[in-house]
Amino acid sequence: MARIESRLGELGLVLPPQMTPPKGVVLPFRFVHVVGGRAVVSGHGPQRPDGAIATPLGKVGADLTEEQGYAAARLTGLSILGSLKRALGDLDRIRAWVRVFGMVNSAPGFMRQPNVINGFSDLILELFGPDVGAHARSAVGMAELPFGIPVEIEAEVEIEGR
Repeated sequence: MARIESRLGELGLVLPPQMTPPKGVVLPFRFVHVVGGRAVVSGHGPQRPDGAIATPLGKVGADLTEEQGYAAARLTGLSILGSLKRALGDLDRIRAWVRVFGMVNSAPGFMRQPNVINGFSDLILELFGPDVGAHARSAVGMAELPFGIPVEIEAEVEIEGR
């Protein structure tokens, strides 16, 4: 078994299947777009292991605590890893996490977006280690996110050839 998938199993973590958008929503883009030695990951939100959008929904700092936001960012990491696994075939092809853009559905006055997106960063560092897992990152607050999700994250990774 591949190294990253073994680590996921050791931690009891499950990669969800591809998200099915809500009825009437069309998503005319790739979840992962491979260009040369890079894979660009479209914005993902938190998913349950069955692939459904994870709850709770709403704004961090009003409807969700910072800790719940952190957990949503971690689930978003699993969602992204699931898409990368489907696109690349093997998560061990990831040679470097290049950049991460984390968006937090923030209540007015909530300013701890970096702590929320740490849920994603901590997962990636735990799985890939400090060399491959190190990444540049932004964590910003948004007035709204699609479907009321608390966190949306996009990323870019450097990959090894097929």
